[in-house]
Amino acid sequence: MTKEKLSLAAARRVALAAQGFQREKPEGPVSYRHLKSVLKHTGLFQIDSVSAVVRAHYMPAFSRIGAYSMPILDDAASRSPRRLFEYWAHETSYLPVETWPLVQWRMANARDNRGIYGRLAEFGREKADYVEEIFRRVEVEGPIAASKIEGQKGEGGWWGWSDAKHAFEWLFWAGRITTASRRGFERLYDLPERVIPRPVFDQPTPEPRDAIRELLRISARALGVATAADLRDYFRLSPAEADERIAELVETGELQPVRVEGWSQKAFLFQDARLPRRIEAQTLLAPFDPLVWERGRTERLFGFRYRIEIYTPAHKRVHGYYVLPFLLDEALVARLDVKADRPAGILRVQSAFAEPRAPAHTAEAVGVELRRMSEWLGLSGIEVGPAGDLAPALAGAMDRG
Repeated sequence: MTKEKLSLAAARRVALAAQGFQREKPEGPVSYRHLKSVLKHTGLFQIDSVSAVVRAHYMPAFSRIGAYSMPILDDAASRSPRRLFEYWAHETSYLPVETWPLVQWRMANARDNRGIYGRLAEFGREKADYVEEIFRRVEVEGPIAASKIEGQKGEGGWWGWSDAKHAFEWLFWAGRITTASRRGFERLYDLPERVIPRPVFDQPTPEPRDAIRELLRISARALGVATAADLRDYFRLSPAEADERIAELVETGELQPVRVEGWSQKAFLFQDARLPRRIEAQTLLAPFDPLVWERGRTERLFGFRYRIEIYTPAHKRVHGYYVLPFLLDEALVARLDVKADRPAGILRVQSAFAEPRAPAHTAEAVGVELRRMSEWLGLSGIEVGPAGDLAPALAGAMDRG
């Protein structure tokens, strides 16, 4: 596709197709092959600890292919043949194991205490001997959890970590250990050579510039059309790391400079991006879905101002604690604060808001997806609270359903 200008509507279709929303949801049993097809579009699944509905890494596949057995993803990240591994990408993420060589430069930086949190770098410098002691424990005892180290209990909070937790995190950043599996949400660490498939682990390490260029290709494929900042953000690259590589991709024709209607920044269209005539989609999105995780891009593409209010005091929240955007065809038309009340077996819609141009059938469409989500999560009922301008119509749609 060769273009110099894109209408905003065309840019939305390009972005949605790039993220895998122009696909029929599979009929019959879903296998890892279907999850792999999602990863071809997204490149990764971001991990987050909040489980108000379901852990964030499970949702992108559900949003694109519908209900699937979550152990399929768990097994891919914890059993042989290993297909996914954990590392820092766009925050901590599950990545296809083929990406392992592409993050070696970031691990090498971490080993030099570069590119990691300041307090963690300070810890790595000041307590190098202790870090080595923890590494030897993993070497001998792995898979092992940080909580197994006796006498090492943190004080709570991000930097209330124990020394053991700091050491494990430093070693994880440095690529000297990796996640073998999880027990609940707690990581069990082991040596990479005992986790990453040997044919992948033994691959030559690419030069940083080559690895970064390939990560940017993944970003460009996943975004379809993007600004330089969007491309960098996907794998949290700095301008110094990424901008020359972006220029090289422009020079080879893999990225085409374009102007998108209404965008003040120059954009780049991926050479293999598709521009469908229309997108037909209907799904709820996690707050950490790659379609919406960069809030500025979400606003530029969809006119949808989206903020996470998890850390906002309850009385100051506008839309709710854990708000899921609702995608209907080519627009984000609603947002719902949803909670899976597992003890009661109820999916609770604590608030529901429509966007200004939401079509008349929005409530019915949302109701269909809530029922699909409830069934996927193994919940027996749905309750819609009164908060939000969409709530009355949604409650009516659920009653009629």
